[in-house]
Amino acid sequence: MRALVKKDRLYYREDHPLPVPSEGEALIRVRYAGICSTDIEILKGYMGFSGIPGHEFAGVVEECTDPELVGKRVTGEINIGCGTCGLCLSGLENHCPDRSVLGILGKDGAFADYLTLPVKNLHLIPDSVGDKEAVFAEPLAAAFEIMEQVKIGPDERVCVLGDGKLGLLIAQVLHLAGCDLTVAGRHGEKLSMLESRGIRTMLGVPGNRAFDIVIDAAGSSPALVSALDAVKPRGRVVVKTTVADPREVDMNKVVIDEITLIGSRCGPFEPALKALESKRVDVEPLISRIFPVERGIEAIGYASEKGVLKVLLEM
Repeated sequence: MRALVKKDRLYYREDHPLPVPSEGEALIRVRYAGICSTDIEILKGYMGFSGIPGHEFAGVVEECTDPELVGKRVTGEINIGCGTCGLCLSGLENHCPDRSVLGILGKDGAFADYLTLPVKNLHLIPDSVGDKEAVFAEPLAAAFEIMEQVKIGPDERVCVLGDGKLGLLIAQVLHLAGCDLTVAGRHGEKLSMLESRGIRTMLGVPGNRAFDIVIDAAGSSPALVSALDAVKPRGRVVVKTTVADPREVDMNKVVIDEITLIGSRCGPFEPALKALESKRVDVEPLISRIFPVERGIEAIGYASEKGVLKVLLEM
């Protein structure tokens, strides 16, 4: 099969072996895969991953022990726990110490014609949601995770730092909560997508300690410093950014201002798919370009350029 494979660098292959489903897994033919900022960081060395990257996808089940799933369009959750440890048994499979993660940790991912995932990880794509939209289910679920972790009142001032792919999704999700929301970014054309939906935006980085909650979705190491400068004393900072380079942060500020730091990663697929189905979140304007998988190395180079939003691979 065709695949992008990371070893010492990224290679394109047309003869990569087809994956063989393990017990409880389905074989899925990938239709589209999304290039995420995490994928770009992986190519820089994040997580020390080797294999096929990619964790955002829409595909069709071709082989499965459940005959009702065969031929159905699906997307899927990316964390695969051991199923027997205390964290898995308590519903925290995403944090299993022995987990694998699709295209990120110990599990070949979606930048290929086929992938395998446990059946329990799969979610059916609603009929009204196109394949290209469904690719956004995983990052949109990550945006909804913030709502699971943080109670956001209607009078609270909230700032999203970052106008990249994830920041724009998070902004649309938080806008649904009806809070006093501002999105801070560096690209007027990106912010205009939010302004058209009635979301307040600003160019630059706020540093006036005016916000009750700040979401770090800027995708760069210095963003957390900016978030700490923008949040009120006793405020909350939600950290969404993962990068290959280690981050240095003055933790004295966290202690002195009694700031709560909240790490936030993967999230619930059900509200994400419902938001796509109802069109309450609009993802199509976030697609910058679509490349065939044969041009995947070029696609990742393009996705790494400043100002580019979501780049898709078509299989």
